[in-house]
Amino acid sequence: MSAREKASPDVNGEFDPHRALAPERALVPSVARLNEQRVARGLWPKIRRVAAHAPFAADALAVWFCARDEATPVAAKGMMFAALAYFVSPLDAVPDFLAGVGYTDDAAVFMAMLALVGRHLKPRHREAARAEIERLRDR
Repeated sequence: MSAREKASPDVNGEFDPHRALAPERALVPSVARLNEQRVARGLWPKIRRVAAHAPFAADALAVWFCARDEATPVAAKGMMFAALAYFVSPLDAVPDFLAGVGYTDDAAVFMAMLALVGRHLKPRHREAARAEIERLRDR
């Protein structure tokens, strides 16, 4: 079969492998929604558990506040929710319970995400996160 032939002519009727994908046909919005749901369920319990242990817990919370801010662009929100979803996921490249190295993979994902979209993180997001972390640590 050549590259121009399709295995099934009924699948992807108008798909042309040589044209750019149309953004409205991409799965990005549904993936972003799924990540947002995962984060909504898992972020606060994880932050409560690791507030005193993970050195970047305040950054994670600042990203959460930024991702929920209406002023943050949708593309940046998608990347932020993806990084947060990795943080709350029980499946990690390096398990979180390993002392000293457990959060290195999570931190690496956060640093990469912040390098790409960190300019959207405002002082108000960082301050809200700092206040919440202090409140959790004082409990």
